[in-house]
Amino acid sequence: MRPQVTTALAPSSTLSAADRCDRCGAQAYVRVTLTSGGELLFCAHHGREHSEKLRDIAITIHDETGRLEDAPTAVAAEDER
Repeated sequence: MRPQVTTALAPSSTLSAADRCDRCGAQAYVRVTLTSGGELLFCAHHGREHSEKLRDIAITIHDETGRLEDAPTAVAAEDER
């Protein structure tokens, strides 16, 4: 009799500034775990661009693009003339 084996996925860690987009090298905000066992990282732009195709080949898609909305925006100072 073969023993029963169960598997569980470890929770994905938060993406950091060291995680880079596999397409362009920008900071990654999307982690895709593929059915083949591999993993891809994408910036927000490339994650959106390839989202439809990725859904077909992904086990999980960990999307942290919402963090971009929480980031403060830089405001350019007006020229003092």
